[in-house]
Amino acid sequence: MSADAAEEIRGTAQGTAPVPLSVLDLVTVGAGRTASDALRTGVEIARLAESRGYHRYWVAEHHSMPGVASSSPAVILAHLAAHTERIRLGSGGVMLPNHAPLVIAEQFGTLEAMAPGRVDLGLGRAPGTDGATAAALRRSDRLHEGADDFPQQLIELTRFLDDDFPDGHPYGRIHAVPGPVQATSPGGVQSPHRPPVWLLGSSGFSARLAATLGLPFAFAHHFSAQNTIPALDLYRENFRPSEVLAEPYALIGVAALATDDEKEARRQVLAAALNMVRLRTGRPGLVPTPEEAEAYDFSPMEEEFVASWNANVIHGTPDAVRAGLDDLQKRTGADELMITANAHGGDVRLRSYELIADAYGLPATA
Repeated sequence: MSADAAEEIRGTAQGTAPVPLSVLDLVTVGAGRTASDALRTGVEIARLAESRGYHRYWVAEHHSMPGVASSSPAVILAHLAAHTERIRLGSGGVMLPNHAPLVIAEQFGTLEAMAPGRVDLGLGRAPGTDGATAAALRRSDRLHEGADDFPQQLIELTRFLDDDFPDGHPYGRIHAVPGPVQATSPGGVQSPHRPPVWLLGSSGFSARLAATLGLPFAFAHHFSAQNTIPALDLYRENFRPSEVLAEPYALIGVAALATDDEKEARRQVLAAALNMVRLRTGRPGLVPTPEEAEAYDFSPMEEEFVASWNANVIHGTPDAVRAGLDDLQKRTGADELMITANAHGGDVRLRSYELIADAYGLPATA
């Protein structure tokens, strides 16, 4: 890890934002839209985020979900690297048990070669899908073993990234390329950077592991809000300084949508909530339109779910969203807020990030 590893992790707050702001993009596909449309929107959001001072842009691995086109984070990040110049790009995250550690090291070593000093490797231990799909990905129905082996898989991946297996290790003669081995080859010159590793979580397991290893931690507040403060407390209380970080650094994923009109925000988040209702009841599909959501006959149980879900979505006018984000940051002490804007239309999501940037006076650069 390079000497300035901490600087590659820690961001700088822009404008009047209390902490750095970043973007989590699920590359959502709305009804009547294609995956190509969603990926083009992702490029537009990344470019906007870069021009307005957002610190990083992450995509998350999901599978077998028609409304989410982010099954291959490394492929998407390579595409984004070709369309941006400065913003950090990363995974939020790659689900480590779904992949061989060497494959991830090779993929992210390649990304680092494409965009030196701009790549983050966020890792999760959940499958990012249902059990049957996870079994198909892993060629095994013993899914618990992948989660239980996560710490060992993480160590293996880190050793591939650093090319430092101990003498006598079965993998000692195996090298992730692009990677550090190229610097030790005759005439070799290698980038001083390697992707910082983040641990992601929605409970206490990864919080404790990230603390033990002295790694940065990203918590999924946007779908596990009740666990946010306990997990962050666990991370901070158990943190051990490392070569990567001298003190804890935690970001939280936040669902937030700003619109010019408060009523429109309510319409958009209702559609996103209907999408979650269908996902949670085994009926995943494309993100419905606000009109479809308004016409939908929610059952009492579904209405209860929607109310609970939307209680954790900060939405409304730009001023209201800014106030909500400020309050959340104060309550959690998060070092960074990573905003995910879930809506049917890409134009709505793009506009939301622009309005939030305006609300905080984030700089506009060419």
